[in-house]
Amino acid sequence: MLRTKHRLRSLFLLCAFLSLFTSCTRKGARKVFRRALGRIPVVYLSVLVLLVMTIYISMTNGSFDLSVGEIVRTLLGFQADPDSTKVIFDYRMPRVVVAAIVGFGLGLAGAVVQGVTKNGLADPGILGISAGAGAGIMVCIFFFQDSIISEEWFSVFIRPLFGWVGGMTAALIIFVLSWRRGVLDVQRFILIGIAISAMFGAVSLYLSLKMEPEDFQKAAIWVSGSIYHANWMYIASILPWMILLTPIILFKHRVLDLFQLGDTTASSLGVKVNWERGALILCSIGVVSACVSIAGNITFIGLIAPHITRQLVGFHHRYIFPVSGLIGMLLVLIADFLARTITPTEVPVGIVAAIIGIPYFLFLLVRGKV
Repeated sequence: MLRTKHRLRSLFLLCAFLSLFTSCTRKGARKVFRRALGRIPVVYLSVLVLLVMTIYISMTNGSFDLSVGEIVRTLLGFQADPDSTKVIFDYRMPRVVVAAIVGFGLGLAGAVVQGVTKNGLADPGILGISAGAGAGIMVCIFFFQDSIISEEWFSVFIRPLFGWVGGMTAALIIFVLSWRRGVLDVQRFILIGIAISAMFGAVSLYLSLKMEPEDFQKAAIWVSGSIYHANWMYIASILPWMILLTPIILFKHRVLDLFQLGDTTASSLGVKVNWERGALILCSIGVVSACVSIAGNITFIGLIAPHITRQLVGFHHRYIFPVSGLIGMLLVLIADFLARTITPTEVPVGIVAAIIGIPYFLFLLVRGKV
């Protein structure tokens, strides 16, 4: 009975996402959103309402159901039940916070990568940046730790740095091989990115196979994209990266708007194209590396969120950046809830995100939206 109730709520969240998707693809809905400037507050309000609903369902449902009253009393410290306190502070809340931060980071990074490359197929997961970051973190785990899940502060905080180096290596290889006659070849960029992703994925798999059986099982789950082991230490390790890099990206919204006019036009308007492009790529790699360090490879969020956002708010990055982050947050929260409720045993979030993302990716190709 309990499992049936969870599946019904999972279906509700999936329907909420599908309704948002439908509103972005129907011509009538697009005309409504393209009207007055008032569409922006409506979009923010709609996404925030969906976020609140998703967080409510995620916090109250699970193997140990909680009421809103129990959650409020526990948070405020009024006659809190010990079991409720443990469930909320040790399991539910860290997981929701990690899902929200990772979703925001992936959505924001996806918007940056698509804006810099001017390619709707660009995504940190598809292009190999996430795989490179994952391989870097796997190197850290393999050579400097005895277990994939370590509770030492140093080991947790050093992972994003290794991920950044791995992501930078992947991005550097992709850009060098994609550069032809002083111009970034978009088709080569996509194809080389896919190849680099496969290469770094093979490196991660090889290192995981060399681990002890127990560590290999944990590594396999982590590589697939999982926030099962979310805790406050993981949140503390990712926050400095997000706090430092997110404002820099948000501040660069005008630069990305000018990028869409072409490099020549942007340069004539005073933009240092190569410098700004490099800075934005570095920032996005840092954000992705931090997200991968605690959640593994969750693909397609960076692809889906910017596309939905552009259908809702247009093509100004002043609005694309924050809304894409919020929609990425919503998608990961929904994927996490579905991952732990739709089957008797929990599946990695990355698998659920891929199940949602692959049909959308094919839809974009068939409809010629990229």
